[in-house]
Amino acid sequence: MLIRTGLLRFDPHNGHMLLHTRRKGVVSTVGHDLTIEVTDWSVRIDIPETGPAGATATAHVELGSLVVREGTGGALPLSDKDRSEIEKNARRTLDVGRHPAATFESARVVTGDDHATISGTLTLHGVAAPIDVQVREVTPERYRATTVVTQSAYGIKPYSAFLGALKVRDDVEVELEVELEH
Repeated sequence: MLIRTGLLRFDPHNGHMLLHTRRKGVVSTVGHDLTIEVTDWSVRIDIPETGPAGATATAHVELGSLVVREGTGGALPLSDKDRSEIEKNARRTLDVGRHPAATFESARVVTGDDHATISGTLTLHGVAAPIDVQVREVTPERYRATTVVTQSAYGIKPYSAFLGALKVRDDVEVELEVELEH
C-alpha cells in the first residue's frame, strides 16, 4: 500500500465517519438497523520518511455529533421524530454529558501489500482498551478504515426497549473513509 509521507489531517471536509448498528431480540423486526454519521471528528496521521510502518495516528470524535442517516428494516420507515429520539437515546447511552469525546492513539502499524492494521488504544466512556483498525486503499487517493467497537468492553450497556425485547447488538461497526488532498 503506497501512501505519501508527512502529516495528514482528515475531518468531515475530506472524509466521512459512519457507525453501523444492528438490532436483535424477540421484537427486532420493529426496530431498524442504523447508519449514524459522526459530524465532528478529526484524524491526524504522521508518516515518517521511513514509511507507514513507523506512522503514528490519533483521532478525536465528538460523541454529541451523531446524526441518524439511514434506518433499514423495521415495521415502518424512520420519521424525523424517530431520528431525533434515536439521537437522544444514543447521547444518553454514551453518557455524552460526562464523556463527550472518544479518542484513539496508535501504538503500532503493520503494513501489507494492499492493507495496514493500526493497533492502538480507544478511550470511550472513560475506559481505555486496545483496538485494531483495518485500512485498505479504495482508489489511489481514497482510503477506508474499519473496526468493530464492542460497547460492553467500554462499560456501555447497549440500548434496549420493550423490556429488552428489542436491543442494539453489542458490536458497532465503525467505518471511516478519507480522501487525500492534493
